[in-house]
Amino acid sequence: MDAAVVRSLLRVQRPDLAGLTLVRKAHGWDNVTFRLGEDLAVRLPRRAEAVPLILHEQLYLPGIAKRSPVPVPVPVHAGRPTADFPWPWSVVPWIPGTPAADAGPADRGPAAAGLAAFLRSLHIPAGAGVPVNPVRGVPLMHRDTAVRERLRDKERYPRAAELEAVWVAACAASAWDGPAMMLHGDLHPANILLDASGSLAGVIDFGDVGAGDPAVDLAAGWLMFDAGARRRFREALGPSADKEMWTRARGWALVLSTAMVSTSDDNPRMFSVGAFGIEQVLDG
Repeated sequence: MDAAVVRSLLRVQRPDLAGLTLVRKAHGWDNVTFRLGEDLAVRLPRRAEAVPLILHEQLYLPGIAKRSPVPVPVPVHAGRPTADFPWPWSVVPWIPGTPAADAGPADRGPAAAGLAAFLRSLHIPAGAGVPVNPVRGVPLMHRDTAVRERLRDKERYPRAAELEAVWVAACAASAWDGPAMMLHGDLHPANILLDASGSLAGVIDFGDVGAGDPAVDLAAGWLMFDAGARRRFREALGPSADKEMWTRARGWALVLSTAMVSTSDDNPRMFSVGAFGIEQVLDG
């Protein structure tokens, strides 16, 4: 995946954009992003399993954007496969801001109310056909085996017994019994953008958008914030963040944090996000 391939796609399908500067800016497990000029980006799947994620963004982001109080990367061009690149791809707006993963916990605190407002706008009943992610927004017990296997690594998790107690309590909370809600599905500090004041500037990477228990998105309260900011975040969420929802959300924070700590030895940035999340889960 290099700039020459992206440039060739643009020449064929968006020649009006093909002359803009093109710089590789980010890559994750599933996608790679090139900045295109000052105001756009090109987002492409890195592997076949990520193709549905691009298609889901193209399908569901326009509706999410209409409700969202902050910018989200609604595709301005849905790219078609070619001989050079056999999968769909997107041109999206470049949303300015600093990823919260690159800011300290104290600097992320001002985003608490804005992130809650974004989630209130996002979490509406999902329409027919919205996909259910098999590992996000599902009943917590579906993740029991994975979490317990990770916690067996006592070197990584010296307080594993305390984390197991948190996990047991989260799994014992009442299951979500409302309609399947629209979810971001991967709401962590690398996908949350801040402005210069630390307020929410945008939310990106909607590849895991889907339907299910909204507690999975509320896990950002532990991945993003210290105890004081997390309290403000919960208050701003309003009645939806009741005791059972909040307990499940803490369980989801444990799911996501252990996933990062256990699989990010080659990615110090994401390892740090997971380690902070573990610390906050233990703090309550």
